[in-house]
Amino acid sequence: MLKKTTTTTGTGTGTGTGTITGSGGAIISSTTTLLLTSTFLSILLLITLPTPKSTYHSLYTSLSFSDNTTISQNLFTLTRRPHVAGTQANADTATYVLSTLSSYSLNSHFTSYQVSLTYPRSRTLTLTRPPPYDTSTTFDLRQEIYADDPYADVADEVFPSFHAYAKSGTAVGHVVYVNYGRVEDYDTLKAMGVNVSGNIALARYGKIYRGDIVRLAYEAGAVGAVVFSDAKDFGGGGTEGATCFPDDKWMPPSGVQVGSVYGAAGDPTTPGWTSTSDCERLSVDEVEMLGDVPLIPSLPVSAADGDAIIRSIGGQVAKDDWQGGMNAPVYRVGPGPGFLNLSYTGDQVVATIHNVFAVIEGAEEPDRFVLLGNHRDAWTFGAVDPNSGTAALLEVARRLGKLMKRGWRPRRTIIFCNWDAEEYGLVGSTEWVEENREMLASRVVAYLNVDSAVSAAGFHASATPQLDELLKQAAQQVQDPDNSSQTVYDSWISSDDPKIGRLGGGGSDYKPFLQHVGVPSVDMSYGGEYPVYHSMYDDFIWMKKFGDPMFHRHVAVASIWGLVALGLADEEFLPFNYLSYAQELLESAKEFEDKVSSKVISLVPLYKSIDKLEKAAIKINKHIKEIKERRVWPSLWKRNHLEVRELNDRLMMAERAFTDRDGLPGRSWYKHLIYGPSKKNGYGSKSFPGIDDAIEKAKILNSVESWHSVQHEIWRVARVVTDASLVLGGVLT
Repeated sequence: MLKKTTTTTGTGTGTGTGTITGSGGAIISSTTTLLLTSTFLSILLLITLPTPKSTYHSLYTSLSFSDNTTISQNLFTLTRRPHVAGTQANADTATYVLSTLSSYSLNSHFTSYQVSLTYPRSRTLTLTRPPPYDTSTTFDLRQEIYADDPYADVADEVFPSFHAYAKSGTAVGHVVYVNYGRVEDYDTLKAMGVNVSGNIALARYGKIYRGDIVRLAYEAGAVGAVVFSDAKDFGGGGTEGATCFPDDKWMPPSGVQVGSVYGAAGDPTTPGWTSTSDCERLSVDEVEMLGDVPLIPSLPVSAADGDAIIRSIGGQVAKDDWQGGMNAPVYRVGPGPGFLNLSYTGDQVVATIHNVFAVIEGAEEPDRFVLLGNHRDAWTFGAVDPNSGTAALLEVARRLGKLMKRGWRPRRTIIFCNWDAEEYGLVGSTEWVEENREMLASRVVAYLNVDSAVSAAGFHASATPQLDELLKQAAQQVQDPDNSSQTVYDSWISSDDPKIGRLGGGGSDYKPFLQHVGVPSVDMSYGGEYPVYHSMYDDFIWMKKFGDPMFHRHVAVASIWGLVALGLADEEFLPFNYLSYAQELLESAKEFEDKVSSKVISLVPLYKSIDKLEKAAIKINKHIKEIKERRVWPSLWKRNHLEVRELNDRLMMAERAFTDRDGLPGRSWYKHLIYGPSKKNGYGSKSFPGIDDAIEKAKILNSVESWHSVQHEIWRVARVVTDASLVLGGVLT
């Protein structure tokens, strides 16, 4: 037993030299004791302190963890056969994804649904040209196999080109060329004195969602719609000496962009509830009454077929920006004299689809979820859309599995989500969200989406504004795959499109999370639109030759995706910045000033609510900073876990407050009042969509009631923004 004695020398309180006397009389100076104690503590800290999360994050992006070869192998396997939702081939890809995730020691499982899908049974398209030509052409509507196509043996598994959920029926009439089939295009035709009613609309793909092309044709009075992939846009028609795949990236003349024309999300027969084998379902007539499926038949056709139809049209010459590319004929608007007979019959079936999940349970907050999502089903082989994203998802999972073997565990739970039937209308993700809505609303931190991960050079991202900074930080830590002297962020900010977009459109699986539930979300990709989109030429060969020959862009996407997920899963305080959110809302609100300046409309309620949000954001940021500064030794300091948890809950739930139970006017499924799709284009993103829709309607009606509706929508948005500020503030009124 040691006996402690203290001898004080010198002057002044607290100064002196202590000694410790042992039982044998040995005296050890206090200086030596401090050194021994310090050394002991240092050794103890080295033994007991866990590896910092930042070390794992750095390891995640290291060369020893990245693997473009595995990505390439996964993509090759996933795209060996066409795999449309509901087919055995797609069920096989689900099994492959499940087994791959399981091989990384991740807890993986299926969740299946029985959903209403449509497949083509028959379709014909005949063009008749009157004298002096007096000819009739029945198009074969086939995409041609190219020379030495390694997938020729499974080419017959490619579905006949069609529009999912298209109206079955026959349409007969003269052809009217409607450019891209937008509202402004029909306005142009009306000004030219061209009547679309009773005719068949010929539109070219691009600018807006194909479902809106068909819907707007119906609203203009067309009895049918044909949509072609113009060589100007997809076939290199604007480039001197351009050739087509397999020699170049461009769409071959026979290539057809297929896709859905459904205007909503999820199974059309179960709007708002989950699709199971024994659930309630709407009839075909009831679905049509909802207004989300087309009411006229339609078909997608190739550039070659579109060119033949264009050559059959007379009448006035179309505007310069309506014309085709090099070597194209003069585009005229008609009607006719070319005459089309379009017939389409589809089979509606209830098919089984499979979502695949893998879970890494959080060590400290297992009930807080960070979701990473990508869909798996494709219209054909799907090398870009979507399986470049699936390969990237598996790469993120592989790397995180390796981190787990090194001892890493996330603070919060990470869930990998591989969706089915996205191409039909975000069916797999929407059914899952509708089934788990309440739990997701209370527990999900963020949803991180990647669809077509890679199609070309150039990083692109869209997000809800509080995630902007986290995205930028991740991009700053990843080497540009096309220029090793800089980061992805460096090339991004110097590109033609350096901004982070907003997720109002409905182009991918973030839609049910953000627009229906109010979950902070991200969507990212390398490249953008690509020529062979949704055609049978979107195969592994195209990716290997033109999309990403070395698969380094895939590696970069996986790196950024994983870093954002790690930031959300591991940071003690959620890395959300609502101050930038408030600033963006202010800029968006200012855009309405000119639109309502001549009317008795006040934007003051909206401005006041944004000011409240800004003050709440400043206050919570200050609170977090104060907590961090109180900790001299964060690793040893006793932390107030409840205080941290409560602050994080406020940051997480603030986005939910931007939703309203009644949703957008006439579109009640869309609950988010800040970001939503344009009524004129399902791909288009709108800020304050309810206000924007009301203004557009009021401009047409110009009545007291219509402008009163504008003011009402301003008040509605002001209320949800105020609600968000109250959530951030965390104090009851």
